[in-house]
Amino acid sequence: MFPKLDPILHSELRLAVMSVLSDVESADFTYLKTQTEATSGNLSVQIDKLSAAGYITVEKGFKGRMPCTTCKITEKGLEAFRQYVEALRTYLK
Repeated sequence: MFPKLDPILHSELRLAVMSVLSDVESADFTYLKTQTEATSGNLSVQIDKLSAAGYITVEKGFKGRMPCTTCKITEKGLEAFRQYVEALRTYLK
């Protein structure tokens, strides 16, 4: 029997965001947008969903006069990401 895949992480863009964040201490919105090639609106919505699930934290501030949104993966998010990757591996065997 195959394990259930986390529906929060099963979205291509949310999975990409988590993948990027799992390799860095934190990332700003512009970096995530560049890495995922997402539109600003779609990325913003997916970041909100990940934050609501407790998988990432979002800090809003300013760099000079420019708004800056910084995201960081949480322990809960990192564990969910690891479990998701493990579940995918069972599908590939």
